[in-house]
Amino acid sequence: MPTAIYDNILATIGNTPLVKLNNITKNSAHQFFAKVEYFNPAGSVKDRIGLAMIEAAEKRGQLKPGGTIVEATAGNTGLALALAAAVKGYKCIFVLPEKMSEEKRAMLRAYGARVVVTPMGVAPEDPRSHYSVAKKIAENLDNCFYANQFHNPDNFEIHYNVTGPEIWKQMDGHIDAFVAGVGTGGTLSGVAKFLKEKNPNVKIICADPIGSILSDLFYHGKVMEPVGSWKVEGVGEDMLPENCHLKSYDDFVKISDQEAFDMTRRLVTEEGLCVGPSSGLILVAAMKYAEKSLINPAKIVVLMPDSGKAYLSKAFNDKWLVDNGLLSAQKLNSAFNIEISAAEELKKLLD
Repeated sequence: MPTAIYDNILATIGNTPLVKLNNITKNSAHQFFAKVEYFNPAGSVKDRIGLAMIEAAEKRGQLKPGGTIVEATAGNTGLALALAAAVKGYKCIFVLPEKMSEEKRAMLRAYGARVVVTPMGVAPEDPRSHYSVAKKIAENLDNCFYANQFHNPDNFEIHYNVTGPEIWKQMDGHIDAFVAGVGTGGTLSGVAKFLKEKNPNVKIICADPIGSILSDLFYHGKVMEPVGSWKVEGVGEDMLPENCHLKSYDDFVKISDQEAFDMTRRLVTEEGLCVGPSSGLILVAAMKYAEKSLINPAKIVVLMPDSGKAYLSKAFNDKWLVDNGLLSAQKLNSAFNIEISAAEELKKLLD
């Protein structure tokens, strides 16, 4: 039974529900279970690492009272750090690439954080990249903690010690595959280590957007195709984070933006799960992997990292989808879920 009263909002992080998918996957021989991370208080799986990295830094003396937290983020880790910082009394500066949604930026500002936006399409080592800018800011501030989620082992450890055991317990040990994306790699790598220790036969699958270099590194040990661009936020990389333990994974599945955004819309309309585009990408990858590689009926856990509420201006904005080539104007004009005036609706019904 859950505790009736928590000491503060940070105590509610974790123990997110596992939800069986029934409609989208009904024609599959396999069962799919969504680990719905938007139940965390700041709305994503990153809540787990935000608190963990701060508490570890406090114990090591890297973060002292009145200090400032600096991070390069796609938004969700920033929100997680900002949540913990608000409770603990720290200041925050977050550096985001400009493709990140306005909802995420607005939420970061709501928590009191300073938001710094960097250009898209620059290499990680470029001084204009969000990695480089965040590091430079941290080097020039006193009493500052650079969270460094991509290379900070506390990220990996919280998923090994907490997220993995949660999933194993919720599935009562009956799990054949775990599918997630890689942004920093902490979630997939940490969960992989735990599940493999429990059962070496559990398959660990990375869902990777087309344009990311990670699958090339996994299959070939080097980048075969130049890094591309993709619209899904928070997954895929143009460099190899230290928390991405490629040797822990069994396979990669490449997914297009079109597939990811289409599935995101289906998840909310068919399963009632208002999740972000990375969740759509991960589910498509899980279904493709299962169809291609799993012969016997399997139980597959799919990580759903965050809420669709952070993408209302993108994934759930028909104009944005049309402008970005992800929804045809013809399909838009025939859509049922559009907003019109009462007079227009009544006219349609009466004509």
